[in-house]
This record gives sequence, structure tokens and C-alpha cells, in this order.
Amino acid sequence: MNRTSSCNSTFSKDLLPPIYGVEMCVALVGNILALWLLVTKAKKNWHMGVVFSCNLIISDIFYALTLPLLIVYYSRGRVWGFGNALCKIERFLFTCNLYVSIYFIMCISVHRYLAIVYPIFTRKHIRPKHAKIISVFVWIFVASLSSPVLYYSGLNKGRCSLFANYSSKALKPTKTTYRLVMAVTGCLVPFVVTFGSYFGVIMAVFKNPNITSLQKKRVALIVGLGCILYTVSFVPFHILQIWNFKLREENKTNCYVRNGYQVSKALACLNMCLHPILYMAVFDNIRAVCCKRSSNVSSVQITGDHSKGN
Repeated sequence: MNRTSSCNSTFSKDLLPPIYGVEMCVALVGNILALWLLVTKAKKNWHMGVVFSCNLIISDIFYALTLPLLIVYYSRGRVWGFGNALCKIERFLFTCNLYVSIYFIMCISVHRYLAIVYPIFTRKHIRPKHAKIISVFVWIFVASLSSPVLYYSGLNKGRCSLFANYSSKALKPTKTTYRLVMAVTGCLVPFVVTFGSYFGVIMAVFKNPNITSLQKKRVALIVGLGCILYTVSFVPFHILQIWNFKLREENKTNCYVRNGYQVSKALACLNMCLHPILYMAVFDNIRAVCCKRSSNVSSVQITGDHSKGN
């Protein structure tokens, strides 16, 4: 293992500030535009998918607004100059909005799966009020799940750390348990549910004989890109986070793990730049393809006009 001093100390300073700056600008412009379109264009058709999409957009906007402090922090060579309290708040908001975003991606994926595979059930039994109740639960659940960050985070030798006291033997078991809980409930479970929903959507489309082979490949490509983006954005972040913290607790340093963890933070932010494209418009296009190529009976079975009932 290498020592910390042997790692490239300018890696985070040179790489992360410009990446975060670009991501913040793109995310704010894209999500504010998407929110405006939802509010103005879909105000008469406020179905379940719109409710989830709106919450996802709001989460991404809040998420982007936490980035300026990180830009300043990394541009100063990871020297935090805003006090311990603001450090805790920033880490909490960053963590909370990250997992809120993941959970609303899962909600949108499940809703699209139900709307395409079980359209009659969706139209008859699922209403916008259900989406609003689920949305409130998601915010409360994720905020509760993220609340220990307010306790664990803080300043450590001038740096704003998610786990400030790495050497505390008393806190080590609880910190390890908390990281694993966050990885499982915040990433693994939504990951499995989201990919399962995507798989169900693809199967429903490919089983529809009224959709052309080219259109099926188009749907598969779009869903595949969404899955790849999800995997690249969130999976490396959680794996490298656990690995990096484990090394820190053992007073060891691996430059590849350390720098890879910094890159994974930027990749985690990349998702919010593309949400307006991949998680709002994409599945509406899939539904349009199904409706266009299906007969009236097939359209009811496969796509449904869930926007009227939701």
C-alpha cells in the first residue's frame, strides 16, 4: 500500500471542480426546464408518472445546489472553510438527495412497468394520490436513513469528512454497520427493483407481435443505456466508498482506490444531468411505440391509457 503523501495530491483539485461545475450548470438548466414543462404542459394530466418525475426533478435541483460548496472545497485542495455545522449539513443534503434520486428512479421504473405490463390494473386502481403518498414516504424514509450523517460527519484535520473520526474504536462497529445498511437499502435494493422493472418492460415489448424488430431494438437500446448509466453512476460509488473507508480505518492508503472514489463521486452526479431525458421522456416514447403499432385490443393489454386513470 502507498502512503497518502505518495498519491497525487492535486488529483481532486484539478479534476473535480470543473466536472462538478459543468454538472451543476447542466443539471440546473435541464431539470428546471423539465420542471417548467411538467408544470405547464402536464398540469391537466397530472398522473402518477408526472408526480414521481416532479419529485425526481426537485431532488436533482436540490442535489445540484449542494455542489458549489464542494467546488470551492476541492478547488482549495480539500480545505473546508465554512465551519463544522455547515460541513455536516452539506454532507447530509448531499447524501439525502443522492438516495432520494435513486428511490424516485426506482418508483418511476416500477410505475412504467405496471403501466405497460398491467395497464388495466394501473388504470383502475392506481391514482395520483397514491404517488403523492409514496413520495412523502420516500422523502421521510431517506431523510431518516441519512440522518446519522449529521452525527458521523464533520471536520477532520481541516477536511469535511463523511466519517470524521476514523480512529475511534468505539464508533467503528456502528460506522461499518451504517455504511453496509446504506449500501444495501440505498443502492442494492433499488438497483434490483429498477433492473427488474426494466427487464419486465423489455419482455413486454418483445412479446408484442405488432411492434417491428427495429422498434424493439430501439426500445432495448434506450432501456440498456438507462441501465448502464444507473450502474456506472451508483454502483462504483458505493463499492469504492466502502473500500476507501475500510482502508482509512486501517491507516492504509491505496491511491487507485482513493482517486477512483473521487471519480465515482463525479459519476454519481452525472445521473442528475440526464434524468430529464432518460427517466421522463424515454418511457413515454416506449409507450407511444406500443400504442402506434398495436391494434385497439393489443393497446389496452400492453400500454393502456393510464394517464386518464392516474
